[in-house]
Amino acid sequence: MDSQALWRSYRDLLCHREELGLRLDLSRMGLPEGYLEEMRPAMTRALEAMDALEAGAIANPDEGRQVGHYWLRSPERAPRGSLGESIREMQARVRDFAAELRSGRRKPPRAPRFTDVLLIGIGGSALGPQLLADALGDPDRDATTLHFFDNTDPDGMARVLATLGDRLAATLILVISKSGGTAETRNGMLVARTACERAHLDFPAQAVAITGQDSELDRRAREEGWLARFPMWSWVGGRTSVTSAVGLLPAALQGLDIDGLLEGAAACDEVTRDGRISRNPAALLALAWFHATGGRGARDMVVLPYRDRLLLMSRYLQQLIMESLGKGTDLDGRPIAQGIAVYGNKGSTDQHAYVQQLREGVDNFFVTFIEVLEDGGTALEVEPGITSGDFLRGFLLGTRQALAENGRPSLTVTLDRLDARSLGTLIALYERAVGLYASLIHVNAYHQPGVEAGKKAAAAVLDLQRRAVASLTQASAPMTADEVAAAAGSPEAGETVFHILEGLAANRRGIRRLDAENLTDSRYIVGPQPNNQPNNHGS
Repeated sequence: MDSQALWRSYRDLLCHREELGLRLDLSRMGLPEGYLEEMRPAMTRALEAMDALEAGAIANPDEGRQVGHYWLRSPERAPRGSLGESIREMQARVRDFAAELRSGRRKPPRAPRFTDVLLIGIGGSALGPQLLADALGDPDRDATTLHFFDNTDPDGMARVLATLGDRLAATLILVISKSGGTAETRNGMLVARTACERAHLDFPAQAVAITGQDSELDRRAREEGWLARFPMWSWVGGRTSVTSAVGLLPAALQGLDIDGLLEGAAACDEVTRDGRISRNPAALLALAWFHATGGRGARDMVVLPYRDRLLLMSRYLQQLIMESLGKGTDLDGRPIAQGIAVYGNKGSTDQHAYVQQLREGVDNFFVTFIEVLEDGGTALEVEPGITSGDFLRGFLLGTRQALAENGRPSLTVTLDRLDARSLGTLIALYERAVGLYASLIHVNAYHQPGVEAGKKAAAAVLDLQRRAVASLTQASAPMTADEVAAAAGSPEAGETVFHILEGLAANRRGIRRLDAENLTDSRYIVGPQPNNQPNNHGS
């Protein structure tokens, strides 16, 4: 398609919602003529399903629960008045609590004010707050500095604690887990508690919980007298929790504009209820995905935000889209293989990374460019009449054109500016698009059986570890991994036991490896590493 034809296509397909400061361009997606009209009946049904969800229909049959993250920014839409009032109460408590901490009216026992926040969460409970903090934060203005335990990696947690150092005494510890039993979050909480105890700090006096009512974490926080507790309702999934207390509280503690965030999300929700498909950016986005992927995930989504502050957007969308759409059965229980793989980095970094493959390599993707019109920063001219922002826009437009020349599909989301309101708009846009696309492909976007399967498998490995160590402890002679597995009652688990024993030996956890010519034939014994052995090997 020549440049004039692309310009005509741009003018025909551009969705500009001035009230959102948002534009969506599908002109480079290769949509066939009449496609939107052809898909109108299917999209109308998807919009009706979204209406039912917002009205309180059971959206997750597996768990018999509603899905109501849209009520968080429009409490008046909650199906029960008491529920809407609970949402407003949560928001008011978040504002008041954060204001008390920022002003110093509520202080830690051994510091004049809270200067830092250590957020302990996993998945959406960390990704949402991380996105807000990175996209909207400013070290010169932020009331507190956020740090994260978002994994059960001992070294990662040690690095965060080392960064905090003596400021641990001035750190609010925010623990987020809906069930209260999430292993990664529990582990992080225990590491933080131990660090406080070693520093002779009162952990409960610095701890806040965001959790389900009467969960294990809620009971612990209540019994120990933690500083505060905030709700995490069953009808809010982790990957859509950023406009709940999960995202609002850390953002408010940082001093970010949470009212603007909620306003932007609510405004986008309203616009994307529009039954006029050409005026509904979430419907158009979902239809573009459906065309690009054949409705079965045939292409990957490459997310390229051209703004440093949106670096984490690709990670955020990766969880939102892949956890919501990656399903093995449809709504009728029939076996399928659905999903859209998502990856990305940022522009113009990608000019020097994987754009080479995007233009000339395997044609198995479509690109999502995210553009922000207002540059921010300084307008310093790096060449006569040209700023760094001009270069950034030039790289975006140039890459978009280079891809189009090779027939590689792309779409562009443009924001007038990047602030709390526009970020709320962007987040809501993708939440709505995911829900609509899920209806088009007839899957449940609001459960995650694969994630639960992974958790159960991990629990089984840890149970095997306990049995393996017990069997080796009782053994009268060194044993191979296969022999330990058999003694532990799982003779088929030799490889898993091998990995378990190698990890214990490498970390000097009371297991010693006796080398064999073939590593996997090594034998293991219970006992400390000899003092003269710098590594895990024995003889």
